[in-house]
Amino acid sequence: MQSLTRLFHALGFTLLLGLAMVPLASQAADNAPIPAIAAAANIKFALDDIVKNFTAETGLKVRVSYGSSGNFVAQIQHGAPFEMLLSADERYITELNKVGFTQDEGVMYAIGRLALVAPKKSPLTLDIELNGLKTLLASGKIERFAIANPDHAPYGESARELLKKFGLWDDLQTKLILGENAAQAAQFAVSGSTQGGIIPLSLAMAPQFQALGHYVALPAKYHTPLYQRMALMPKASSTAERFYQYLQSDAARSVFTQYGFGLPNR
Repeated sequence: MQSLTRLFHALGFTLLLGLAMVPLASQAADNAPIPAIAAAANIKFALDDIVKNFTAETGLKVRVSYGSSGNFVAQIQHGAPFEMLLSADERYITELNKVGFTQDEGVMYAIGRLALVAPKKSPLTLDIELNGLKTLLASGKIERFAIANPDHAPYGESARELLKKFGLWDDLQTKLILGENAAQAAQFAVSGSTQGGIIPLSLAMAPQFQALGHYVALPAKYHTPLYQRMALMPKASSTAERFYQYLQSDAARSVFTQYGFGLPNR
């Protein structure tokens, strides 16, 4: 694992490590508190762009922590000072809303997709029917294959569903490398220590990933839809509320589209 960590630093993935840490509140130049936002790891690159645009347009700042949606739900229920959650699966927002941890049921902001990926020197042939993966697995040449942990990461859960659909789940059990979240799974998938993985399309499309690996987008019909929903916490600040509205704007929706997301109807 130490060698993997050194590799991630060398690849410029430092920002993706320690994804689920809760940030301390700090003060903006105008003394307004900077709200802490929890966001699913699969939207990191898209949301980084959106945050940059939001600050440029409004002068306001937000501080984002990236991680698995399931872990964030547990943190929020134990008092983590997040003012908004952007979940990779809408059921987590529903769960929080039922017990009073969100203002309301929130809104859907994006629809996710999966991608089959491999490092550039991998022998894995990429195709939407996973025939290349089947062949390589049958030949005994798949040693490691990365997905997010399906127990608390929605994209890992969907990857498991897809692999089961193609009859590959059981044979891959001993080969799986589980990322704590979708972004860590993407790191593993291009680290060179695996032959590939199934990760969010949004991460596979990022320039940081394409410099190291290649991908094929997988049809959404192969798994349960990944409806991504966000909601504000009861004590959200005016800055968090303004960012929440900005995420529903044409400018923000355009960025999500650039990273391969589908968009919900308004």
